[in-house]
Amino acid sequence: MERVRVASLVIRDFRGWAAVAVLAALAATSAAAHASAAGSAAQVKVEKTALGPILVGAKNRTLYMFAADKGGKSVCYGSCAKYWPPLAASSRHVVGTGVKAALLGTTKRTGGSLQITYAGHPLYLFVKDSKAGQTSGQGLNVSGGLWWVMSPTGAVIKKTTPAATTTTSSTTTTGGGYGG
Repeated sequence: MERVRVASLVIRDFRGWAAVAVLAALAATSAAAHASAAGSAAQVKVEKTALGPILVGAKNRTLYMFAADKGGKSVCYGSCAKYWPPLAASSRHVVGTGVKAALLGTTKRTGGSLQITYAGHPLYLFVKDSKAGQTSGQGLNVSGGLWWVMSPTGAVIKKTTPAATTTTSSTTTTGGGYGG
């Protein structure tokens, strides 16, 4: 009878230590994930431009919202996404510098990948912006809608710079019709 009691105590102690070990492992994993996210480069930042302060990506390339997107969901796929690549996220935890953290988020694209959003707008790059500071896509009306940059407040900026607008003798156009 004494052996059964000792065996029962050993098993009970083992279960307690196993539970403690599992909890410790979960806590360590969670802490490592948060430390990694906190130490990673910002996915969305703010840069001063001729349009004012705007959202840019990790390499200081301009980010755009697409006016045709509805309800925080992207409608830009196929040839549209070829010219306007979505700003992808590897997790729902998005990091930003100079932005309002509460306005950062993600949306699920068709196929299950995540796209970064700001103030509920899915964000995109533009292939014609090949270096930092370019805003070639600002005000373009292609792929079924208008493309605009956003301010860190979450407001859509609907003005264009003289460099983004081309004037001919009878009409004024913006940009070139990419992704149409």
